[in-house]
Amino acid sequence: MIRIIYYIILIYFVLGGVGFYFINRKKEHEIARKSNLKFVTYFFIINILFFSIVLNSVAFRYLSVLIIGVGMYELFRLFHQSDYNHKWFYFFSLLIYGILSTGFLLFGTLQKELILFSFIVLSIFDSFSQITGQLWGRKKLFPKTSPNKTLGGFIGGGLIAIASAFLLKSLFSGYKLELLILTLGIVFFAFAGDFAASFYKRKFNVKDYSKLIPGHGGFLDRFDSLISAGAWVAFCVYVLKF
Repeated sequence: MIRIIYYIILIYFVLGGVGFYFINRKKEHEIARKSNLKFVTYFFIINILFFSIVLNSVAFRYLSVLIIGVGMYELFRLFHQSDYNHKWFYFFSLLIYGILSTGFLLFGTLQKELILFSFIVLSIFDSFSQITGQLWGRKKLFPKTSPNKTLGGFIGGGLIAIASAFLLKSLFSGYKLELLILTLGIVFFAFAGDFAASFYKRKFNVKDYSKLIPGHGGFLDRFDSLISAGAWVAFCVYVLKF
């Protein structure tokens, strides 16, 4: 079953690669190169996380601690670079980040199948919201805070993620209604987490959190949606009793 799921992931990546080809073929060489670098780096990140979940869930927990720790460093880094401006905003952001991080750590203690299900659905939404947004997105949702987010991308990525969730329903032991609620929450919190990370950057007037991941704007830029969506899944299990 795991092998079949991995093949499905590879098929999605091929489809994503085709989408990025059509997106980048009319762009300037340097912009296209950065986009391709981001896609390749993302492929390796997905594989590292996938196999850490499948082969040894303890490894995923260690990666979760690493992600949270580096993310906290990046939050402080921007605060420090601003000469400690926006103190109340920083401490409030740190509080929210701490709550979500706690949920994300609890997410890492769940059953392997549920972690894998959530991770794949999230990754599909994250990838295809970008692809469908760049191909067909016209209406920008937050032009000042996050100009790359479009209504078409949100709807396109969300629909593909929901359809994929039912394709992967063998990994989820609950009812179909619970599956739908869980998936809708993953989509919403992934989107909200990504927006919140962008809002934090704009508040401190920077483009990237760091250059730690090639082609990406830092750990938080890459893992913001995973932290938020993971916290939502943990809430569903520990509070809503899914």
